[in-house]
Amino acid sequence: MTFAIKNRARSSISIWATGIFCLIFQAGALAAIPIQQWTQPSGAQVYLVESPAIAMVDIQMEFDAGTRRDPAAQAGLAGAMTGMMEKGLQARNGAPALDENALSEAWADLGAQFGAGATSDRMGFSLRSLTEPDLLDKAVALAARELAEPAFPDAVWQRERQRLQASIKESYTRPGSIIGRAYTQAVYGTHPYGYQVTEETLSRIGVDDMRKLHANSVVACRARISMVGAVTRAQADVIATRLLARLPQVPCDSLPPLLEVPEVAPLAQADEKRIPFDSAQAHVLIGQPGYKRADPDYFALTVGNYILGGGGFVSRLTLEVREKRGLTYGVSSYFSPGLHAGAFTVGLQTRPDQAVQAVALVRDVLKEFVANGPTEAELKAAKDNLIGGFALRIDSNRKLLDNISGIAWNRLPLDYLDTWTQQVDKVTVADIKAAFARKLQPDKMVTVVLGSP
Repeated sequence: MTFAIKNRARSSISIWATGIFCLIFQAGALAAIPIQQWTQPSGAQVYLVESPAIAMVDIQMEFDAGTRRDPAAQAGLAGAMTGMMEKGLQARNGAPALDENALSEAWADLGAQFGAGATSDRMGFSLRSLTEPDLLDKAVALAARELAEPAFPDAVWQRERQRLQASIKESYTRPGSIIGRAYTQAVYGTHPYGYQVTEETLSRIGVDDMRKLHANSVVACRARISMVGAVTRAQADVIATRLLARLPQVPCDSLPPLLEVPEVAPLAQADEKRIPFDSAQAHVLIGQPGYKRADPDYFALTVGNYILGGGGFVSRLTLEVREKRGLTYGVSSYFSPGLHAGAFTVGLQTRPDQAVQAVALVRDVLKEFVANGPTEAELKAAKDNLIGGFALRIDSNRKLLDNISGIAWNRLPLDYLDTWTQQVDKVTVADIKAAFARKLQPDKMVTVVLGSP
């Protein structure tokens, strides 16, 4: 289970009304996106895009402490810890203790948002605030406290754990959750990407475990901070310093090294799992481990997957499975690259009596695409759509921040966004064919079908 970052929706209307469509470009022409980057004395890395049009700032702070670092017996620890960080603050350095209600009200009074959460690779914290000096100063000060001084009250954790366990039990009744768990386990095996959060793993997590994880993971020297908004470099540097000021200020080389996480093992052979379930639709997932985000084949695979199954109604899978044969309303494919090889997945739903036919057809389409690649016409259409739609990837502060934090996390070139359309345009049919042949083995994929006779 992945715990996504949870933002408090208690911010003032002015933030949403003025900030959500903060464009960094004018209609008709995209300007360069200058990303400034520097390393603070603490070791923290800061990435900034100045966007002065709207008086607000969005900030993302990330640490290498995602769920891939959870102990297998305590799967869900990182997500539980970040979820508990909004449940109260300690009294420290002259600042009073705040329980969860008081903390929530403090954020509401500021008209700002603070969120925390963990994905497979990252532990992240987000702040959104207006840049009016008094409000921003108070928001940064409160965020620094929440980042460094969570109370982790045991009574609240007992309540939250029961709520999470009840949610997990309820998920066992939903077909999407059932097949998702089975598929993840089949693709990743014993790799941490495949760890499952269960009632049992949550029962083994206590507030002392959270405090230990927080102390070992959330340290200034390991922070990567991304900012987009109406602040200068000098202001951003002060903000970053203040956000991290209450955290341990020690050199990273004096800390115990982070434990190595193994790579995802390739599948040795094909496997098929059928899960009985009383459902009007059979759910189907087919796939295997894919590739890392840092892989040089990234653009060829991105463009190729758009043609194969990522382009909606213009994709080849949709044409063959839906349009020509009417076996499904929707079918798609996608890669999930991370610090390790994230899954390549094809997903669809169909009538239970058509599941065998649909699976066979998807396999045939995959084999043909991997063997021969796309046509020149398919490639041109994909490039036109991807390049034409690039502006929609960065048309708000939040979207731009997601891209900047991705650049920071994956150590991509600072001109990555400026050259994105050029990289897409350079992809050839031969590039796609070669990249898919290197990454996918259609004869060694996992197939999970839920609800088929």
